[in-house]
Amino acid sequence: MPVVPPDTRSHRPRTGRRAVGAVVALVAVGSALTGCAGVEQSGTPAQQVTTWMNGAGGNGIGNVEVDARNVDLALRDHNSAAAVREVCDLLSNDAQTAIGNLPAPDNPLTDELNTAYMDATDAGDDCYNGAGGNTRLLDRSAAERARLVTLLATAVARYESVTGRVPTTETTQPQGNSDPFSGGT
Repeated sequence: MPVVPPDTRSHRPRTGRRAVGAVVALVAVGSALTGCAGVEQSGTPAQQVTTWMNGAGGNGIGNVEVDARNVDLALRDHNSAAAVREVCDLLSNDAQTAIGNLPAPDNPLTDELNTAYMDATDAGDDCYNGAGGNTRLLDRSAAERARLVTLLATAVARYESVTGRVPTTETTQPQGNSDPFSGGT
């Protein structure tokens, strides 16, 4: 068989119509995605954060605050291990749901809320796993819940600094008789 010499054409990067076509395609996709931006992605930073907080973003703070208080009440009142596990599980689940609502339109707020929600998840998990009588895990959960108060306050302060407003973060409050499952006084 005869030896075929290598291709002698130049191997330079392609330019011209293909490059122009790629740039046009990228600009078109970018423009299309910009048109799909949600309400929380337009306006001033204060407007964006307020819109996000008034949507799904603000529910997480209130839910996690109430859940942490319900855990405290269940433990204080020496509820059954099953009842304690239930409120601990709710704390973890609500914190994870709140993480799913991130990011906020403000990066520092996102970081602060993520830290708080991760702490709440840990507190709920440690409480759940300690509910059968593991005081080491229950003590760790108590410390995490105490830290959670400060972490959420820091996030709320960030919200206030961006928007100039105090957010409303309250949801359903614990019941008057300290039983989060009783549905009344």
